[in-house]
Amino acid sequence: MPKSLSKSRYTLFRQCAKALWLKTYKPDEAVVDASTQAAFERGNEVGDLAMQRFGDFVEVTTFNNDGGLDLKAMIDKTDEEMRKGTPVICEASFSPKGHYCAVDILRKTAGGWAIYEVKSSSFSLTDGDPRDMEKYVPDIAYQKWVLTQSSINVTGTFLVCLNKDYVRHGALDLQKLFVEIDMGDMIAEEYAHVPALANEAVQIINKPDEPEQDLWENCHKPYDCAFWDYCKRLHGIAENEPTVFDLYRANFDVQLKHYRAGHIKFEDLLNEKLTDAQRLQVECTLQQKGHIDPDGIRDFLKKLSFPLYFLDFETMQDAIPQYEGTKPYQQIPFQYSLHIRPSRENDNYEHKEFLAPSDGSDPRRALAEQLCRDIPMDVCTVAYNKGFECGRINELAALFPDLADHLHNIADHIVDLIDPFRGGHYYVPAMGGSYSIKSVLPALFPDDPRLNYHNLSELCQNGGDAMSIFPRIKDMPPEEAAAAREALLRYCELDTWAMVVIWEKLNGLV
Repeated sequence: MPKSLSKSRYTLFRQCAKALWLKTYKPDEAVVDASTQAAFERGNEVGDLAMQRFGDFVEVTTFNNDGGLDLKAMIDKTDEEMRKGTPVICEASFSPKGHYCAVDILRKTAGGWAIYEVKSSSFSLTDGDPRDMEKYVPDIAYQKWVLTQSSINVTGTFLVCLNKDYVRHGALDLQKLFVEIDMGDMIAEEYAHVPALANEAVQIINKPDEPEQDLWENCHKPYDCAFWDYCKRLHGIAENEPTVFDLYRANFDVQLKHYRAGHIKFEDLLNEKLTDAQRLQVECTLQQKGHIDPDGIRDFLKKLSFPLYFLDFETMQDAIPQYEGTKPYQQIPFQYSLHIRPSRENDNYEHKEFLAPSDGSDPRRALAEQLCRDIPMDVCTVAYNKGFECGRINELAALFPDLADHLHNIADHIVDLIDPFRGGHYYVPAMGGSYSIKSVLPALFPDDPRLNYHNLSELCQNGGDAMSIFPRIKDMPPEEAAAAREALLRYCELDTWAMVVIWEKLNGLV
């Protein structure tokens, strides 16, 4: 039986025909990372809330006995609700000639029906550019075409996304939380070509032969392709040695330019134009030796003074603002770890930590108060990539004026431990062109199991885990919640202890 087209298949085809074929015939080759999965979950959360924006609605989502979507039942229910004149139908489903789509929100108008596609992206009404939403054009144009093929008069095509400028005060205001962007003019050109493009997509998914496609701009545009690793292997890009695609801070267009010129391995790049950091990476890797600039490290260490406070935050980033005065996707700190070295002579580190209660309450006031108790004014605080910690502290200062002087003082005295690495004063090949603490730590201490994040609880081994698990704890059984909180504490503690041992390593070098 021939394979049919769907909205997701069409949009994937518009990015890359080969990706569509791989999704159909080699789905196991896809690599879906935690951030992509989190984005899917956010999309579901936003979509469920957006359904309520136009008042009462009927959702036609139906599942079969196996837990999958019952598309026929959804199509039949949609037809029934449209005949009844139901004003708002969610997940309205259509499949003329096998071309399936489900419309997030289908709204009855005077002359027909309007399509509302819901996305979890945020858009600013004050300075946003609608062209930033062009990546959603194929999706919406395909839906309009399918509905038109179903003899439905489409009177409008709209994108519904989060209002970047919305600040929550009291209960959620769905009219202000979401914004609508009229996509009519934007989809016009795509819509004219949908019939031909849909036909090409159907041919792709019904051919057993894998299509040819070199690495190209659409590997990461408009989305990172889940088959990137597969296609790199297919085109001879080695997995066990660094290539141009590992080059420090090289944008993808530059990487492709080198790739197309045959400059793929590091030895191919020696005579090419590189930044100082890239040349350091390439030369150290090829020579398999590290680079140490004692003077540069010494100058950095002179910026630090005792007592030393090593600080790291963990935050959550809800698409739907949960607390008073917050915006969509605002970073909300809920945890920190602090290691304190009292003096050069005294190496007995004191550890302090904060983890907000798991009751769903706003954690910021309690965190800010304890931070001011734990870090005195005018002391040297160390953070890794300090822009993040400084940003959160200054946000807390704006929120709590009575604590502002102390909080600003903490932020003003933070020294960034990434500086000697980013400045090229210390590099070893094992860093792989990355100066993040998750790359530097194992590169400097490859054989210490106490410094291996993978030896932590599987519940929390990275910042993404921390960000996603904390909001869920309030809904966990007590024993599971306790385990999750313990995992969060140990993860954050390792982040600051990692800074301690890196600082000690720098001291040892000079």
